[in-house]
Amino acid sequence: MTTRDESRRIPWPYPIRYGEQSEVSADVLVIGGGIAGCWAAISAAKMGMAVLLVDKAHVRRSGAGGSGCDHWQYATKNPACRVTSEELTEALIENQGGWNCGIHRYIQCREGWDALQELEQMGVKIRDSEGEFEGADFRDPASKLLFGYDYQNRYTIRFWGTRAKPALEKECLRLGVKVLNRVMVTSLLTEGGKQGSRVVGATGFNVRTGEFYALKGKSTVLCLSRPDQMWSFSTELNGLSANFMQNFGDGHAMAWRAGAEFTLMERSVPYAGAFDYPYDGYARPFAEWHAVTVVDSNGKEVPYVDRDGRVITDLRDRYRPSPGQKFFLEGGGAVSGEAYQAVVSPDHPAYKYMGPAMKFPDVKKKIADGTYVPPLWGDLTSMPEHERRVIFGMSVGQDGKTDIAVYGNYTAAGFDPDKDMLQCITDFMGSGPPQWRAPWFNSGGLVVDWRLRTNLEGLFAGGQQIYASEDHSNAAASGRYAGRMAAEYARQQREPHLDHSQIRNEMRRVYAPVKRRTGVEWKELQAGIARVMQEYCAESKNAELLTLGLRWFDELKEAEAANVSARNPHELMRALETMSVLTCGEMILHASLARRASNSWLNFLRLDFPSVNPVEWDKWVTTRLEDDSVRIGELPMRHWGDLETNYEAHNPRYRPFNS
Repeated sequence: MTTRDESRRIPWPYPIRYGEQSEVSADVLVIGGGIAGCWAAISAAKMGMAVLLVDKAHVRRSGAGGSGCDHWQYATKNPACRVTSEELTEALIENQGGWNCGIHRYIQCREGWDALQELEQMGVKIRDSEGEFEGADFRDPASKLLFGYDYQNRYTIRFWGTRAKPALEKECLRLGVKVLNRVMVTSLLTEGGKQGSRVVGATGFNVRTGEFYALKGKSTVLCLSRPDQMWSFSTELNGLSANFMQNFGDGHAMAWRAGAEFTLMERSVPYAGAFDYPYDGYARPFAEWHAVTVVDSNGKEVPYVDRDGRVITDLRDRYRPSPGQKFFLEGGGAVSGEAYQAVVSPDHPAYKYMGPAMKFPDVKKKIADGTYVPPLWGDLTSMPEHERRVIFGMSVGQDGKTDIAVYGNYTAAGFDPDKDMLQCITDFMGSGPPQWRAPWFNSGGLVVDWRLRTNLEGLFAGGQQIYASEDHSNAAASGRYAGRMAAEYARQQREPHLDHSQIRNEMRRVYAPVKRRTGVEWKELQAGIARVMQEYCAESKNAELLTLGLRWFDELKEAEAANVSARNPHELMRALETMSVLTCGEMILHASLARRASNSWLNFLRLDFPSVNPVEWDKWVTTRLEDDSVRIGELPMRHWGDLETNYEAHNPRYRPFNS
């Protein structure tokens, strides 16, 4: 093993260019090359704009969706769907007790099918054109589309998503998008260098050479992700867990410092993060493993039940609404009922699908009284061939982080779904102790209007940069939409001017860690941040705890954070990511102080305000920096107004794909 001191002798394999500066200009600057960012770049380029796409990794496989996706959710405009965009959007809002963003959720429902057809045109397979699943209940013979979860209403499409990201990169290059790979963006540049003014670009540095960049754009689309590295942190134990190690909240932090408005930052759920099991590496009976048969160690089947608690005897009914129920919601952050108990209130029945009668914590009681003998198993062998092959061979095989890590490795090790069972753990969320938490799906982010424009002129957002964002198709549809709106805005703007004193100040901040020969390692600082969040912003909160947490962060900034050192550009990237984590921690604490009421939908418990869901707090609490002071605001629950009316008003020239 190489120690920290010994590693100084290992030569850095790239040329070091600290202090060297390049300036790159474009009509539309897109920050983040994940799913949302690629779609934003493609959309803006198709409108004739000069587009610059920047990512700290490599666009071909970067981001949470870089390794694949198996379900394209909420595509209501597909030819086999039996619900409208309006119906499904309202259900998604209601299913979260109103705590969902009607704007980008409606964009997802309304334009998601267009985006998927466009992806098909790029060469990604979205149909069972060879008839591999011919005759299956989830296949539509006319369109040859395959559907997941709700086979009756057919708004979630299964597709071969492992090739989506390379196809998006190829399309970006074909359209002439200028791509800067391995460049970490560190700050937003504003007109006159003033907080709260128009965004005119960004700064960044190459994570291999250290070269500094000043990036200029007539409009900017921010498409980074939520901060996942807040409460639990481990680099040594992370392995193949469900944690997204690339999500540090850099976009949240830079937008916050620029004066952008956020909401829902107080929301978090129990989650093990780095200590969880491999994603989809066990037979959880929902999401990719939806409707898998579950048995105990004696072969006793755990029955599925419908929304109303009736035992389901016909396997086909696991994929259909209950009697009298128009449709149910399952999969991802929108999963209803007790499967994601921490995410969605278990008391809301309208779109609930309970699944097997073994949902945590009820399963522990049934194990304790001897009803079921652990361990429990996902039994694909007893299911119809089409279901068996589509669950393991396609859903698990195509989803993010599973193609090689789970499907490939398990198959190579001899796992055969025709013969073998896979263990099904009883704690489906892998939540661990109550102080382990994460923002997870439908968490906090930027407030946007119907143009996906923030409160800062010139700054647009897509994907998980927006509050209450969720999945792959949401990132695709919102990124595609934001790119279109940013292009329209850029067309009306003159060339912006950068404030060079603002750039110089950011250069000093960025390079400070590499100028220290000794100091605190970034891992130490991030572990300290996680401990503060665990102690002062865990499951139960009050004003005293939250205030002490902010005081601890002030001390961390003055001491450890001010002495972080980095030996090379990669460690510099990690150090600056950790600074973003610290900033996001402060944002969460401030938002938690601002919501002076407990809320079961947000998994938010204030010990000093124990009244749960009081009607006077049915509002979005907003936070932003103004003159470096935190300003608290609010928005009404349905601040987006009528969905269809407002969408039509802001998209008079939009034409659906192939119309």
